[in-house]
Amino acid sequence: MWDILLLVAAAFGAGIINTIAGGGTFLTFPALVATGVPPVLANATSAVAVFPGYLGGAVGFRAELAAFERKSLVRLALITLAGGLVGSLLLLVSSNKAFSVIVPFLLLAATLAFLFGAPIRAWAATKARAVTPEGALGLFLVSIYGGYFNGGLGIVLLALFALWGMDNIHSMNGLKNGLSFALSAISVLTFSLAGFVEWYQAIIMMVAATIGGYAGAPIARAVPAKVVRTLIAIIGFTMSGIFFARLF
Repeated sequence: MWDILLLVAAAFGAGIINTIAGGGTFLTFPALVATGVPPVLANATSAVAVFPGYLGGAVGFRAELAAFERKSLVRLALITLAGGLVGSLLLLVSSNKAFSVIVPFLLLAATLAFLFGAPIRAWAATKARAVTPEGALGLFLVSIYGGYFNGGLGIVLLALFALWGMDNIHSMNGLKNGLSFALSAISVLTFSLAGFVEWYQAIIMMVAATIGGYAGAPIARAVPAKVVRTLIAIIGFTMSGIFFARLF
């Protein structure tokens, strides 16, 4: 019962956080590990748990996505699917021991990316360039990361778009949500077919995360953005510290 309550609370909180700013993985992944799910399975199950939120985000930004040239959008989606598939397959062949060693560094990197997301995007904007084959390579590499470990993906994608020369934050968020949904879809499919999803926990968390996502809208209006960012940073650094401690 305590495990279920922990998973529900973590997923509900993740739904709220993802609606407000992103970073729900900082709650769902550690909660699954804390309830005894092996790290690799916990990462896969966490990806499934937050998947409905990406669908909602993509639908919410359908007008912004429709503004992109269809040919370009399909091209970017295919690159994302390919990278997400590679990252997901890499997770499938990772041992729990190896993944446990990598996780603290991934959590720390995701936390820093979240905390310094605005400066990163500002720096990227000064290096703006058109969408090129190099840009496609960047998206492919970012998608591999997203398929392997989803934390901080949104911030990295926004920085990448700034490098491409995009400056309309609404268009950037629309593309981010659309590509994140595509990446998560291929990851969820891969993990499901491989039997890497703890479905009992995943379904409970999906419901809680969806409710949390809905509740996040009024909370986003009431809570100052600085407070939210500080809270998420504290969670991220705390989880990173805990997983680093587990190595010793």
